[in-house]
Amino acid sequence: MQDFSQLLKDNIDRIKTDWADAVANDRQIRSADTLPRTAIEDHIDDVLIAMALCLSQTEADDNKAIVEGSISHGVLRANQGFDPSEIALEYHLLRKTIFDCIRAELLGGTPEEIFRALTVIDSVIDLAVSQCFKSYVAERLNELEQVRNQLGVTVSELKRLARTSEDNLSILAHELKTPLTSIIGYADLFLRQSRREERDSVSSLEHIEKVLRGGRRLLHLINDALELSRYEAGKMHIIPEAIDLPALIQVVIDEMQPLVNDRNLQLITDLEQAPQEVITDPFRLQQVITNLVSNAVRYTESGSVTIACRSLANDRWLISVTDTGIGIDPQDQLRLFAPFERVGTMKSPDSTGLGLAIVARLVELLQGNIYLASQPKEGSTFTAIFPREFQEG
Repeated sequence: MQDFSQLLKDNIDRIKTDWADAVANDRQIRSADTLPRTAIEDHIDDVLIAMALCLSQTEADDNKAIVEGSISHGVLRANQGFDPSEIALEYHLLRKTIFDCIRAELLGGTPEEIFRALTVIDSVIDLAVSQCFKSYVAERLNELEQVRNQLGVTVSELKRLARTSEDNLSILAHELKTPLTSIIGYADLFLRQSRREERDSVSSLEHIEKVLRGGRRLLHLINDALELSRYEAGKMHIIPEAIDLPALIQVVIDEMQPLVNDRNLQLITDLEQAPQEVITDPFRLQQVITNLVSNAVRYTESGSVTIACRSLANDRWLISVTDTGIGIDPQDQLRLFAPFERVGTMKSPDSTGLGLAIVARLVELLQGNIYLASQPKEGSTFTAIFPREFQEG
């Protein structure tokens, strides 16, 4: 009689390795692209060990271990940014990998043994998927609650912003309307589905994802508006210090690389002539570079984004961000750095219309200047020039 329990135990490392390869190489699981191997494999051992116990000839039931392992896996995937379809596909690949690894030995058993092994493996994976989704939903609901709390904290500042920025009030209200409508609509739909005990369906999970995306966009908009308000009120201060400029630029590159990969773009750097050290505010400078790169990626459908930095005469230096995107008509370029302006074809659903306005003001605070060179359909180059040493006083 075949001992499929021991067979599975003996092949756990192989199954885990083959499964992690399949997940990493599956183009439909994009969230795994930036994860290290250990992060992909995390917690899958628990599911496989529990499955082996269920396959033992003594018919031991270790559902508790399966539940615990799957719950941990769901929480992990939620924190890693996976969406429900990617998790479902992960478990589909796990089922296929298990059968591929033990196929030869499985076919050597009796029909009864084969049927029992197939039944147990299917039932364990189905249970794992169910528990994983439950913990995924719980984690997403927790994040949704955090978003709600953050929105509450910003209400007083938002009211102050409205009082001090009456000219932009109607524009701001319009910008807030779309994500708020999305949040309210999908939240209501989710609550009605909850009453019908459908919380764990893929459809419900997708509704939660849409609520969270709307909430994140709203928070982004509010934070940008508050940042602009602080500048206009003269409450944005510069704290200069000596910084390793190439290292700071590399931090931005590392942060933006997943977004670049997601858009199937190439990120090119030219930092060989960059000054090693400058004296400026590292936080504000990083904001400038991040916003410029993010803007370039957002409006570039194919091609590349290039970050270049070099020293100039008279103790100055420049950083430029060049894209192969949609470009900007010359007649629209003067309005580009104004709040809430998204000129011509520069209209993206995830843009607040404040990013470049904030960039222009930060560059000015850092005692620099910003320039734009662009033509429609030929891409754009944003260039910021700064002093090597910020002069206080």
